[in-house]
Amino acid sequence: MTAIAISQPGGPAVLKPERRSTPQAGPDEILIRVRAAGVNRPDVAQRNGSYPPPPGASDLPGLEVAGEVAAIGENVGRWRIGDHVCALTPGGGYAEYVKVHASHVLPIPAGFTFSEAAAVPETYFTVWHNVFERGGLQAGETLLVHGGSSGIGTTAIQLATARGARVIATAGTADKCGICLKLGAERAVNYREEDFVAVVKEVTEGKGANVILDMVGGDYVDRNYIAAAEEGRIVQIAVQGGAVASANFARLMAKRLVHTGSTLRPRSDEFKGKVAAALEAEVWPLLASRRVAPVMDMIYPLKEAWRAHERLESGESIGKVVLDVA
Repeated sequence: MTAIAISQPGGPAVLKPERRSTPQAGPDEILIRVRAAGVNRPDVAQRNGSYPPPPGASDLPGLEVAGEVAAIGENVGRWRIGDHVCALTPGGGYAEYVKVHASHVLPIPAGFTFSEAAAVPETYFTVWHNVFERGGLQAGETLLVHGGSSGIGTTAIQLATARGARVIATAGTADKCGICLKLGAERAVNYREEDFVAVVKEVTEGKGANVILDMVGGDYVDRNYIAAAEEGRIVQIAVQGGAVASANFARLMAKRLVHTGSTLRPRSDEFKGKVAAALEAEVWPLLASRRVAPVMDMIYPLKEAWRAHERLESGESIGKVVLDVA
């Protein structure tokens, strides 16, 4: 098969097509003929050499795919050859074939193309677990989403709105703020021109945000503590602004805040399977009805994965960047 490998740590140009042996599905796995693969920030971190794959995972980048079932392990009962599916993978998605634990596989939502379906797993698994399971967002509460125009951000805005929450989102340009509003955010904050803390206090009449989804870190940590409501939950999913921060923990204590965080890729097969089951029950009906849907940015051929990474790192993308593998 053709796959995109990381020839050495570095910039987008280190992503090189090469021939690899087609993987073989284990007893609890299925083999997917990949038709499209999502491109995500962790792929960029792996390419840079700062996010190695977990033990036993493919060294190829790619954490989400959509395609057709090509082979089935002996313990797999649900899927059949030819089924159209999408899946979360621990790596290996930038290839014509990838093997995946069967519990991490979901049917392609009704009416979705392969490209749209490939843009779903990584962000929806991440948002569901962090916003609703770990963050405990409830209808009527306020969610503050940093990076509102990203794949994660556009997903969080739509899901929170669909489930009855108020959303405030931050983004870096007027156009990106406009997208956030179009997707359902009550207020979008251009962080280059406005102070998100002040806006949150204004919109919530001084109460603050009940849940904050943060992928920035750095000096946002202390500002999140100020913006949070009493009993607020702050969920850290990335630290693009810095992994080390100075914060006033008196605020955390006084407001009885919870500051938690998680990474998805190293979690167990059992954990990911439980998230997949929750998504199919709670979110797949919303996708099928198009109440929520991935925001599509650009689609590139597999062999031009380097261009997809350039796009993602440019800061100009809105929503999801996808590779066409067909």
